[in-house]
Amino acid sequence: MSPENAKILWSKILETGDFLKNKLPSHPNHPKGRNSYAHVALEIKNHFGASYKDIEDEKIDDVINYIQYIKDNPS
Repeated sequence: MSPENAKILWSKILETGDFLKNKLPSHPNHPKGRNSYAHVALEIKNHFGASYKDIEDEKIDDVINYIQYIKDNPS
């Protein structure tokens, strides 16, 4: 991914992480609460099989749509 597109995605990840802060369901592996930013990044990695920085530029719209899906469907 180009540095410009990576910056766009990172800002979307931060925005979504801010939104999800204290909204993610509790989990026994995270007794002090879940890290919403790590959650978004990990969901992207699990869905696309790569870190957001390693996804092809052609898929930026797909990643942005998936980030919106994560925001709309916290888990």
